[in-house]
Amino acid sequence: MKKFILLGAMALTVVSARAQDLNTVLKNTFTAFDTTQDMSVKVQQSNKLSLIAKKWDNEWITHYYLAFSKTVLSYMEKDATKRDAYLDEADKEREDAVSILKKETDETFVLAAMIANARMAIDPMARWQKYGALFSSNLESAKDLNPDNPRMYYLQGISKFYTPKAYGGGKKAAQPYFEKADGLFAKEAGGDITKPYWGKDKNSYFLIQCKTPDKD
Repeated sequence: MKKFILLGAMALTVVSARAQDLNTVLKNTFTAFDTTQDMSVKVQQSNKLSLIAKKWDNEWITHYYLAFSKTVLSYMEKDATKRDAYLDEADKEREDAVSILKKETDETFVLAAMIANARMAIDPMARWQKYGALFSSNLESAKDLNPDNPRMYYLQGISKFYTPKAYGGGKKAAQPYFEKADGLFAKEAGGDITKPYWGKDKNSYFLIQCKTPDKD
């Protein structure tokens, strides 16, 4: 009996060590990706996230962050073909995450909305109707599951911020969304890489921009 108990304890220790190893590597790599504005460094860290997703292929969170990184790279890339290629990768990784979870969550819906918005940003005039609808529907689905997810309101704020005033956008239209997100970000503990917490710093930046008067 003692032998079985010892073997069980050893197995739990191994599983715990593997989880801690994954969490540490994933958090360090994602933080390095998220805190730089250097495109070449972001590409390097995204490539590392790809290796992590391959090593821990059965963990949804590795695919989630890889999808997130590809979406961000699409926003930063200038070539339209490359931007779509990044988003093709993002779509695949997001689908892998959902497949592992065996369900959609508010975070996977938010990620889907982000990908849709990035698709639209490549050619807004030609794509707004299709991808604008996908952006909105995915955020609504996320809200149905968790109305307190701050990343929903952050993305809505971003969308409004970059929409021309003539079409209902601009700083004043965006500010309430960033303020809503700000309050919800304050309630998030953060730090646990398995529970997405990205967006807080950038939301604060845009909130300041909204409160700053435009120069004449």
